[in-house]
Amino acid sequence: MTTDLQKVVNYYLIFEAGYIFVNDLLGKRITIQHTGYQCLNCGAEKKIFSQGYCYDCFSTSASVGEWIMKPELSTAHLDIEDRDLTYEKSVQLQTHIVYLSLTSDVKVGVTRKTQIPTRWIDQGAVAAIPIIELPNRYLAGITEVALKNIYADKTSWQKMLKNDHPSINLETERLRAYDFLPHEVKMFWQEDLKTQTINYPILDYPQKVKSINLDKTPQFEGKITGIKGQYIIFADDTVWNVRSHEGFRISLNIM
Repeated sequence: MTTDLQKVVNYYLIFEAGYIFVNDLLGKRITIQHTGYQCLNCGAEKKIFSQGYCYDCFSTSASVGEWIMKPELSTAHLDIEDRDLTYEKSVQLQTHIVYLSLTSDVKVGVTRKTQIPTRWIDQGAVAAIPIIELPNRYLAGITEVALKNIYADKTSWQKMLKNDHPSINLETERLRAYDFLPHEVKMFWQEDLKTQTINYPILDYPQKVKSINLDKTPQFEGKITGIKGQYIIFADDTVWNVRSHEGFRISLNIM
């Protein structure tokens, strides 16, 4: 789903022939039918292996290199290629933000500056703040690694969907993080950055979260009661992770 941050997050499901404004589906019943696959890279109707890619594309495409999940492995700043140096320079040499977000707990993460606030929305953060802005992905990666000693780098998606999180002042946490930054990035520190709060279109939070896997359950029907992160929430506490089904072909019927 693509998103637009207003007073609440606006969500859009994009299809080849148009889009659906998902917020308008709150309180309505829908049916989801899994009808096949289409690799996001090569377009082939092959089973999806990971991140919307078939196995062959996941094994070879520069856009899913290991440095995507582990920014500290980035090497474009050294002119060293992983899979495609031109592509890797176009991404790794952009301005990156190391941030704190409040999802199920305080989480440290890395994203390109152009992906804020999209990255925070996708992980279901109710609040987030940049820690430091850095000129490349490698510096952001080693900063994240250093901060993993005091902050989680994963979200408990079940707690996030239940809106179960501590009450934390992220601006105070940001100041605390300064002492743990690598020496080589402290020169980029900025004072007085502010917290961004995020509200989601939710009628009811789930109490006992159950996830749909369209490979195992190719058809599902339910009443939508909320949207958070990349999850659509249904009245029976079932949730559908749209992002994890990238590359799946579906038909969707609104009742």
